[in-house]
Amino acid sequence: MSHQQSNYYTSRRQQNWSRNQNTTRFVSAVKLGPVAHTVIVALMITILGLIYLTQATRATGYDYESQKIDSQIADLNEQKSDLQIENARLTALETVKNSSVAREMTPTTNTQYVNQ
Repeated sequence: MSHQQSNYYTSRRQQNWSRNQNTTRFVSAVKLGPVAHTVIVALMITILGLIYLTQATRATGYDYESQKIDSQIADLNEQKSDLQIENARLTALETVKNSSVAREMTPTTNTQYVNQ
């Protein structure tokens, strides 16, 4: 009976381990050289850089949106103050007294009060 050695697993008997120890280990059949390792590390750094850039541009996009909303708020506040001034001008007492509607009104002649 011949014993065939596996390329994937190394048994406990071949390395003189004692009992009750986990001695089975996996040996990969794929061997990578230093160039392949360098390429893999470069790809990982590139991917992490792209992830960082997408996160940074997303934050910048939110900043532009908030600036646009802030400018809209400032414009609306300016319009509000202009409308308040216009409302005060239109409801001023002198404007009401001198209006064409007030000129056409007739003064009351006979006023009677109810006594109790």
